Amino acid sequence: MIVLGILASFAAIAAMCWLLFNLAVFALPFFVGLHTGLWAYDAGAGWLGAILVGGFAAGLTLAAGQALMMLVRPIWARFLIALVFVVPAAMAGFYATLGITKAMMPSETWQMIFAVIGAASVGIAAFIRVAGMAAAGPPDGSLARA
Repeated sequence: MIVLGILASFAAIAAMCWLLFNLAVFALPFFVGLHTGLWAYDAGAGWLGAILVGGFAAGLTLAAGQALMMLVRPIWARFLIALVFVVPAAMAGFYATLGITKAMMPSETWQMIFAVIGAASVGIAAFIRVAGMAAAGPPDGSLARA
């Protein structure tokens, strides 16, 4: 029975890490939607209005980011746009990994080391996914020929 508990813990951690890697790109739209929804709720929109306003703001943030990645030509500007999406993802990776390691190990030094490694790996994965959105090709479909 103890072995099953350990295997279930590893499966749960693996599932959370997979979810974190897949949803890392959406950290910025999530934060924008969450804070916009909280603002709308405090402004008196009610819970349904807050959910609708927050969802709209999150979708608009994601759509604006994807549109900017497709339309902006200079590579440094694309890099800055990608960083705007990657930094919240890396922060989410840091705190998620820190939460997992606090439950697993008592040493605060190793907790921070693993949290930084988790932040770097989630940030790199988010950067690759954001860069993949930009590398889909030119919007007009033409290809340069050498």
